Amino acid sequence: MTFFSTPPISTRPLSDAKRPGPLRAVRQFPALSKLLLLVLAAAVLVPLINAQWPGALWPSALTVDVSGPLGKTSDWIIDNRDSHWLFVYFLGHLSNAVVISVRAVYMLLLALGWTGVTAGITLIAWRVAGVRIAATALISFLVSGLLGMWVPTMQTLALMVVAVVFSVLVGAVLGLAGGLSERLFRILRPVLDTMQVLPAFAYLLPVVLVFGIGVPAALLATVIYAAPPMARLTALGLRGADPGVLEAVSSLGATGRQRLLTARLPLARKELLLGVNQSIMMALGMVVIASMIGAAGLGDRVYQALASVDVGAALAAAIPIVLLAIVMDRTTAAAGARLGADTAAIGPKWLRGWLAWTGIAVVTAGLALAGRLSGSLVWPGAWAVDLARPVNDFKEWMVDHLYSGVPVIGGTADWAEHFTNWVLNPLRDGLTALPWYGMLLIVAALAWLIGTWRTALTAVLAMAAIGVLGVWKPSMNTLSQVIAALVVTLVLGFGIGILAAGSKRLEAILRPVLDVMQTMPQFVYLIPVVALFAVGRAPAAAAAVVYALPAVIRITTQGLRQVDSSAMESARSLGATRWQILRQVQLPLARPALLLAVNQGVVLVLAVVIIGGLVGGGALGYDVVTGLATGDLALGLVAGVAIVCLGLMLDRVTQPTERRTTGKGV
Repeated sequence: MTFFSTPPISTRPLSDAKRPGPLRAVRQFPALSKLLLLVLAAAVLVPLINAQWPGALWPSALTVDVSGPLGKTSDWIIDNRDSHWLFVYFLGHLSNAVVISVRAVYMLLLALGWTGVTAGITLIAWRVAGVRIAATALISFLVSGLLGMWVPTMQTLALMVVAVVFSVLVGAVLGLAGGLSERLFRILRPVLDTMQVLPAFAYLLPVVLVFGIGVPAALLATVIYAAPPMARLTALGLRGADPGVLEAVSSLGATGRQRLLTARLPLARKELLLGVNQSIMMALGMVVIASMIGAAGLGDRVYQALASVDVGAALAAAIPIVLLAIVMDRTTAAAGARLGADTAAIGPKWLRGWLAWTGIAVVTAGLALAGRLSGSLVWPGAWAVDLARPVNDFKEWMVDHLYSGVPVIGGTADWAEHFTNWVLNPLRDGLTALPWYGMLLIVAALAWLIGTWRTALTAVLAMAAIGVLGVWKPSMNTLSQVIAALVVTLVLGFGIGILAAGSKRLEAILRPVLDVMQTMPQFVYLIPVVALFAVGRAPAAAAAVVYALPAVIRITTQGLRQVDSSAMESARSLGATRWQILRQVQLPLARPALLLAVNQGVVLVLAVVIIGGLVGGGALGYDVVTGLATGDLALGLVAGVAIVCLGLMLDRVTQPTERRTTGKGV
């Protein structure tokens, strides 16, 4: 029968080798085919769109005014905060529980005194992480006392303990749900993505409206900010459990609960501890920002110093924050490294189990009692050292000698002016003058070329949402600052990372510097740059560069060092020079790490550019700050949503889809 017969030769598809030139090129280069389709779509759509909605800015006919509904929501919350059952019987009890918990921990720390707290934390670090981390903890708390920051440090520590406990519990529950249910994981994943992209400022306004200014609002904002890493890593650990082990446990007749408790959770313990570590670091990063809504302690000292541009006072309060971060980070990291290790290698029997913890409790109680009998529960004021004065003197010297009048190179004020006039202004004006549909096409092209059509659609919808909310122009201003700061960050970060990858000595020198820079609160970077560059968009961009630089350097260095050594050895055997090996072997093979560095640089730069609204950065950051200061939910929340959309778009155009999909099912 001819119906099922082989088609004639002339109708058979040509193989790649016999295809005509253009078709063969399209087949071999998928990016070219995507680009051709985008050009064709632009040729068809642009004239139609321009005829219907001419002009560069987003057309007002396509915007939606949400200020009315948000204003009514804000008014309802304010009017019913003291009478509605939701606030009286639920949120009110939650607020009281937070206050009681923080106060209980703080009173316990005060009761232990500086001797008891220092001894207890040092001994716990020694038991969990070893002698080196214990020495770090001891020095850190002694330095906090010497700087005259003992009481603020205890206030911050009390808030941190409660915030981390709540963050870990909330994150573990969400991660447990996502790790055991594919459907819940798909629902949680975009929520966690949004929460991690949303700047910390955007969390403050809603919680202030509900809870008012004070500790409850500050702690709950911190929990919302710090819980997503725990949730994500918990889900990662549970979904990544060895299928063979789970199958063996199931074959023994274990129930679902038994499989969870005896197999899944033990197999995921390292991810769980890493989640705790990340929650701690995120909570510490929120300490200063939460001070804007009533969180006392070290963050409040930094914030007050920012208001008066007091670099010395800010540094004196920032150093204990950095030290706390280092102690907590090293302790949890060391505890994670010891999981699964041979317990006999950790020490003698009396150092393990309940005997060690009993000894720690006894020694801590004894030293706390000795401190109480000596009549000194807080660090003696006579032992404090005034760091603020010499730091401020040095800052004044730098301002006097570097701000202006420097021969040949000019002063920092000249640099800020040139950067603003030659980079920020043209970039902002160019993005604003670019037709809105042109921006959408560029975003679609960038996202589709490194991903899939779903990636491009997500990025385009995120940008379109910015226009629909009516904040297109300030968003372009913010985007110009992010792009300018990101380019400087990548140039410096890639350059330093390449040098560090080729020199172990340089990497060893940079490691402690990068550690300090990564744990320094975001606000602290604003103070010296404002002193040197005055207020404006340039200091906001400079602070963003300094804040994002460590992550880019670290990821670049690690990516280059992890390149297959056999490939590099083969290149050397062929007579390749060091530059040729770097350009033709290391950089191509380290491409995933370099793209990750770009992605992390985008996220970190965006976070500080938004905070730059406090020092004249303007745009969306200014709207968020103004909304928080005036209680304008519509202004602050719309700007916050626009920032989320901007961050989502930047994430999609800087991170290939392949990397995100490799963790499918995780």
